[in-house]
Formats: sequence, structure tokens, C-alpha cells
Amino acid sequence: MKKVMAVNAGSSSLKFKLYEMPEESVICSGIVERIGFDDAIFQIKYNGEKHVTVQPVKNHSKAVELLLNALINFNIIKSYDEIKATGHRIVQGGSYFSKSAIINEDTLTKVRDLIPLSPLHNQAELVGIEAFMNVLPNTPGICAFDTAFHQTMAEEDYTYAIPYEYSEQFKIRRYGAHGTSHKYLSEKGEAYCENGKDRMIICHLGSGASITATNHGKCVATSMGLTPLGGIMMGTRTGDLDPSVFNYCVSQTGKTSEQIYQEFNKKSGLLGVSGISSDARDIMEACNKGDKRAILASKLWARRVADFIGQYYVRLGGCDLIIFSAGIGENSAEFRKLALDNIKEAFNVKIDEVKNNETHGIENVISTPDSAIKVVVIPTDEEVMIARDAYNMLLK
Repeated sequence: MKKVMAVNAGSSSLKFKLYEMPEESVICSGIVERIGFDDAIFQIKYNGEKHVTVQPVKNHSKAVELLLNALINFNIIKSYDEIKATGHRIVQGGSYFSKSAIINEDTLTKVRDLIPLSPLHNQAELVGIEAFMNVLPNTPGICAFDTAFHQTMAEEDYTYAIPYEYSEQFKIRRYGAHGTSHKYLSEKGEAYCENGKDRMIICHLGSGASITATNHGKCVATSMGLTPLGGIMMGTRTGDLDPSVFNYCVSQTGKTSEQIYQEFNKKSGLLGVSGISSDARDIMEACNKGDKRAILASKLWARRVADFIGQYYVRLGGCDLIIFSAGIGENSAEFRKLALDNIKEAFNVKIDEVKNNETHGIENVISTPDSAIKVVVIPTDEEVMIARDAYNMLLK
């Protein structure tokens, strides 16, 4: 048995799980939220207990220091030497990586080169890696890339219809994201498919959201694009739209392109349309009170999800399984129903209303036996995939 640390760094957060491998049992887990603020929240779960503190956390390096100190202070480990390997989620791996990679100078150089394609995430993830390397200089690690799973897409599925020299010179293409989650879900979904029929449409629906079409466990198409801004409507992101909308907003508002770009990333989606919140729970509460913009936001979100399911049904030549996962997909029966209501007539999808309403954060089939496509909710687990790769590549 060997301890492996899986690290998932966001732009202002750092999630972690310490595993006993190869059993894949979780020793402890936690998160540091609001990194960069004086009221950052540190939470760690161990032995059935949860400990939460609020304190200043200046940057990701300090967040790593905080969690590593907690492992000692709570007697979770006696020495850092007990951690035999680390695995780090990296959002953008470009076309360099089709699978996880061992951390070395070449890997880190390529991750740095890709910062322009994911400035908030890749930079933070590099800081996290370097912080672990400072404290655990002799502990090997791997990078698990969100984009790696999507490298099996055909050229016509990832190429944009722009002057081709731009695609070549600036590495512009559809990269996708959430690949670690989609890979995990595609593997879990195989248990629900029969006779080799495993054409899946996987809906990772959280504040950030993406939909992926897979065939025999390989990514065929995915919704997010060059960056996580593309695809379906999200909590604060626009998703796909007419490119002229961007130029028109710049010309009409007098704002800079950067300001509009940030608004499309951080002030659009459910938040922008509803004017209330980016959180699906807040939107649904407002819908129940008859708020017209909240109702519009929820309907628009559901329509965009349905659009991609329909598109991917055609791309796959049919569908054997639809998977819902992530924050909204796992926990919101109302939002699942809104999306599925948009496709039920076209694809003869039938939902068991009782099962759907009872399903919150658990794995469960929510379609009826006579539904033409099976629909299942599966909680995702990106961290176990990271830990699995770290163990298999470094310790097995």
C-alpha cells in the first residue's frame, strides 16, 4: 500500500485527496477556497471528521503549505516521505499530450508554453506543482491533462473554419476540457451498455460544463473549444455564439475587447441572463417564484444542452447511453428534466420521475425500461483518475 496525493488546482482554489493505492481508498480530502483573499476557507476531512478554518491564503504556494502542514498536525501522516507520488490536474495540455505525463523539465516547459490558452488555470497549477516539489523534492509526480482524452477527435471535428495559417501558426483548434471526468464517466458507463453498444453522450454539467460524445471509450467530439468559454451555456460563460456578437458589443459599449471577453467569461451564462446568480439552485428558486428572467435562463440552458445532445446523436449515428454528472448533473432533478424534456419526443427518451427526483449525488438509472436511450446519473471522480495514473506510471 502506497500513499498518493491527487491535486486539482483551480484559479482560486485547490482540491486534494490522499489515497491509499492501489486500493483507491481515500485517506483524507479537502479544499482551499478563495485563494488570494484574507478570508480563504480551508477544509479537510479525515476519519469521519471535518475541520474548517478561515484565514489569509496569499497564493497557491501558501495553500499547498497549509494542506501539507495539516497532514502532519492531524497525524494523518508522520512524515512527508509517506507520500510516494503526486498527481496534478492540468487544464490545458494542447496537442502535446494525449495522456498523462511524468513531471520533468520538458513537461513543465510545455505547460508554461500553454498558459496563454488557459491563463488562470495553467499558471495556478504550475505554482501548485512547484510548491509540492519544494516540500517533496524526491517525490515523483505526473500531470493529468483535461485535454488529453479529447485528442482522439478527427481533424474535421477539432478544426475551426478560419484561415488555415492561423490554425497552424497559433495552434488554434478545439481542445475541449473536463477530459479526466469524461474518461472516468465513459469507463463507468460501460457497465450500463450491452452487446458492445457503448455510444455515449456524457454531460458534465456544473458551473463549468461540457458535453462529450464517445464511441468505444474514445472521444469523438466535445463541446468546449479553444478555451473553456466555448460549448454550452454555463454558470457565467456564454458558450458558443455568433462571433460578430463580440465585435458588436465592443463597438456599442466602448469597452475594450479584454473587458468584453472577461464579461463573456465571468458575467454571462445563467448569471448574465437571469441577473440573479450563476448557481442553478438560486435560479430554480427564482423560477418557482415566477421570475421571468430566471425562467428564460433555465430554458435557454436546457435548450443548449439539448442542442448538443441532438448534434452528437447524429455524429455517433445513434446513442446507447446518456450520462449526467458534476454539480448540476448529479444534484438537480429539475435541470435534468428541463434538458431531457427537449429531446424526449425526438429520441423517445422516457424518464422515471420518481427516480429522477430521488437522485441527488448518487449513481442511479433515471430512465424507464422502455426508454429508447438509457439515462444514468453518475457522480464524477477526477481525483481517482489522477491518483490511478500516478500510481500506474510511477509506483506499479
